[in-house]
Amino acid sequence: MIKKLLILILCFYFIRFIEVRGQQARIVFYNVENLFDTKDDSLTSDEEFLPGGDKNWTNERFHRKIVRIYQTIVALGKGEIPAVIGLCEIENREVLNRLIYDTPLNRLNYRIIHQESPDARGVDVALLYRPDIFEPDSSGWLRVPLPANEKTREILMVKGRLWENDTVYFYVNHWPSRYGGAGSSNAKRLAAASTLAVSVRRVFLANSQANIIIMGDFNDEPGDESLQTVNKILMNEYAGNNVSLINLSEKSSITGLEGTIKHQGTWSVFDQVLVSPAIYNGLNGCLLVNRKAEIFRAEFLLETDETYTGEKPFRTYSGPGYHDGFSDHLPVSITVEKKENHD
Repeated sequence: MIKKLLILILCFYFIRFIEVRGQQARIVFYNVENLFDTKDDSLTSDEEFLPGGDKNWTNERFHRKIVRIYQTIVALGKGEIPAVIGLCEIENREVLNRLIYDTPLNRLNYRIIHQESPDARGVDVALLYRPDIFEPDSSGWLRVPLPANEKTREILMVKGRLWENDTVYFYVNHWPSRYGGAGSSNAKRLAAASTLAVSVRRVFLANSQANIIIMGDFNDEPGDESLQTVNKILMNEYAGNNVSLINLSEKSSITGLEGTIKHQGTWSVFDQVLVSPAIYNGLNGCLLVNRKAEIFRAEFLLETDETYTGEKPFRTYSGPGYHDGFSDHLPVSITVEKKENHD
């Protein structure tokens, strides 16, 4: 415990000395587990995250939560402040403002891309970026059609430029959960997969060597039907041409712990990063470093799994009880570098 506290304290001071490597960019995705403010939103079901609600959510607990997210972002960089951060399970723009302005992240000039989603609980996806490294040109929100007019999170797409001239497309996802069972909810994730694939297909039609980075909590593993469906749609369109996406979170590609989330003693890789062949092979200005995704498994993000074996993510809530941790998910990241000699 003392070692964990020392690590967290050092994070407050480390940001003074950390620098961005000029020709590399760290890209991060993090499901931060229910980052809610303490105000009632009459349009969403946020009642449990209110003072006096089921979670007894307070301003103090909220502030501790954003500090923990800040600590994770800084520690994850390992000497390199992330250039782009995809987030999910955030309630609104206000919590993002508090994250980047009420913590030492305010020294890094992060900007926000966000809009309210139709999700019934009011949780959204968002993108944070450093304008000195990434300049967005446009953004859009892809509505995922579900049966019975059910609402879920939209997929965020951002087109912009790394290092002023290398165009990159980012997609941030939070696909429908497995609530009610993986099988019965599978059709919802297939709808999200189809929505994503159709958008990616349009990008590839305009430029088969487009730089594309897709990240998110997919609530499925890389080998599950939903993730496989994305490439099936792309390959059908291109009749076997090499335009399929590369999932860096396949077991053979990822480094770190055996998963990003643990349920009933079993680890799963729900948080993933996929890239286009152009980035994987450095064909269009950006090259994937080490050709791997990394699960960030710092000691302070984990705790002993007393029910099962090994460790598990140190989460904010364990059931209804406040646990004062970080998240029930571990973050994932990749690093890309500028490839100077490209056409």
